[in-house]
Amino acid sequence: MSAVKVVEGSEAVALAVKACRSEVISAYPISPQTHIVEWLARMMANGEMDAKYVRVESEFSAASVISGSSAAGSRSYTASSSQGLLLMTEVLYCSVGMRLPFVITGVNRALSAPITIQVDQQDTVSLRDSGVIQLYVESSQEVYDTHIAAFRIAEDPQILLPVMVCMDGWILTHSYERVNFIEQEKIDSFLPSFRPANFLDVNDPKTWGSYAEENVLMEFRYSVQQAMQYGKKKIPEIFAELAEITGRDHGGLIESYCTEDAEVILVAMGSVVGTVKETVDELRSEGKKVGLVKIRCYRPFPHEDIWEAIKASKVVAVMDANFSMGSEGAIGMDLKAKLCGKKDAPLVFDFIAGLGGRDINVKTVGRIVEKAEELLETGLPLPESYWIDLNPVILSKIG
Repeated sequence: MSAVKVVEGSEAVALAVKACRSEVISAYPISPQTHIVEWLARMMANGEMDAKYVRVESEFSAASVISGSSAAGSRSYTASSSQGLLLMTEVLYCSVGMRLPFVITGVNRALSAPITIQVDQQDTVSLRDSGVIQLYVESSQEVYDTHIAAFRIAEDPQILLPVMVCMDGWILTHSYERVNFIEQEKIDSFLPSFRPANFLDVNDPKTWGSYAEENVLMEFRYSVQQAMQYGKKKIPEIFAELAEITGRDHGGLIESYCTEDAEVILVAMGSVVGTVKETVDELRSEGKKVGLVKIRCYRPFPHEDIWEAIKASKVVAVMDANFSMGSEGAIGMDLKAKLCGKKDAPLVFDFIAGLGGRDINVKTVGRIVEKAEELLETGLPLPESYWIDLNPVILSKIG
């Protein structure tokens, strides 16, 4: 019988990693990720988990350790945030090219400078071109379930890529929520032991990540892209299979909420989705036709699924908790690019909100909807991105 407990979000991650029988864990502490690896270290110290915990001096080393252990055939895991994820970046690109299927928790935290430990999604979104699969979660329950699915996704023989589960720091990692845990035997059935087709073996030597001439490298990149494209089909299947076991359906690559008759559709990912759902409910009670598309899988980008959800709407308001300097929010860019050339596509407006932990509440989301409706009615030109809740006093001092 499954157990229900109120746990910290970080503990929910650790319990999922434990239940997946991870064999090698390596990490370097950085807020707000630290509690996750502290929970794992505590479990191993108490004899609750049979795994090797490798302490290292940096996030670069942590990523290197799990790349090596994954190449050696061990189920491997790490976690990081913000500048730590940036320090891992070189290794993550290499791990993708070598097709190493480990799982990483990307605990969202804004990047420096100025230095802050508050939440936004700039850190994980900046890795969107690396080839690492990115899954975003709304709640501690989804955190737990998605980590279990992540190992299965990463280790699929036709995918074999790192998978990063992205969760908002503090809001999810340090808050306590009710989580329904899955029986171990059901997890073992869903996620068998890791049996890679190729791994480092002294009795059968292989070379990984070796030098490639110009007549080879494009094919390696293409194979990663093919794995990503296959993931668009396989990831929803794995989510659905887990939902059959748990009775909890978080959606596929996306979750559509009240989109069937919606004229205005919000697009968001992460913990803010709960606030957006509350706003949608309030606005619909007032007679406004508003809906939501929650992005669960950001890479590979689910443009086909999003198109099906938004194609009957009039306007789409994208909420980006990130920004690509010199351009616009990443989700907005991705969506506009994929809708280019679509006949009768809705207007898409990109809103930058919540950077550096700036609060996004029901009123904030309501203002985004109002602005989107205003722009639709007036036809006023909009900058590439509309920044919500900027403080003019602070701007005058910076400028």
